[in-house]
Amino acid sequence: MRLTIKDLQDMKARGEKIPMMTAYDYTSGKLLEQAGIPLMLVGDSLGMVVLGYDSTVPVTMGDMLHHIKTVVRGTEKAHIVGDLPFMSYHAEVSEAIRNAGRILKEGGAQSIKLEGGQEMAETVNRIVKSGIPVMGHVGLTPQSVNQLGGYRVQGKTISDAIRLMEDTRALEEAGAYAVVLECVPAALAQMITDRLSIPTIGIGAGAGCDGQVQVLHDFLGLFTDFLPKHARRYANLAETIQDAASQYISDVHLGKFPTDKESYKMSQSVLDELAGKVFESA
Repeated sequence: MRLTIKDLQDMKARGEKIPMMTAYDYTSGKLLEQAGIPLMLVGDSLGMVVLGYDSTVPVTMGDMLHHIKTVVRGTEKAHIVGDLPFMSYHAEVSEAIRNAGRILKEGGAQSIKLEGGQEMAETVNRIVKSGIPVMGHVGLTPQSVNQLGGYRVQGKTISDAIRLMEDTRALEEAGAYAVVLECVPAALAQMITDRLSIPTIGIGAGAGCDGQVQVLHDFLGLFTDFLPKHARRYANLAETIQDAASQYISDVHLGKFPTDKESYKMSQSVLDELAGKVFESA
């Protein structure tokens, strides 16, 4: 049985930290679950680390559903959160509900995530009332990067900090079961966490949040275009892959791959018979 939103809220009540990781395909989902990750986000960050876009804005519902399905197939116990991509929930509440429903019905996820605070509270409430669990996301909201003027820390002034606190409270009151705080000063994130009854999941928001989420490709050192300040590389798989590929190239050039060990055999009698037929046909 998969982890539920109640399980996550119980973790906050017990003071148990929640480790969350992004996953984008069957293999990453399976490996992360085997390692014990209880909460996975199929994030629209796949636009940058998987699809090669320069932001999350071009990601479509089709992209998200495709990748969510693969992660779901690779997991059995983890709670899978699917991102609603840019402009899939902004224009009409009915459209937001429909697309949120697709994340669960077609994708197989257990909940959805969307960006925005007070301005999205009504939409969140309507989605929740439709039976779809919602994780909020405030602070640096990547889908709004063009409006924010870049990837910047949010909430550093009094007015911005108050707005973020009001945003999270509005999301909680609207029925969100958790909220992501991205690129928020640690002290402010701690204040927000202490004032909410729902879990906060930080990314660049300090250790005071109830949980932490990291992008898989940053975590493993697979994405080399840049490393955000808030990310920690626990491995350097880019270098490992490059070294392995270089060795493979060398082995092919030198005739060291494949060897007999990597080759399939056939019986000598069949070979002899085949050679005879080839000789006759010549």
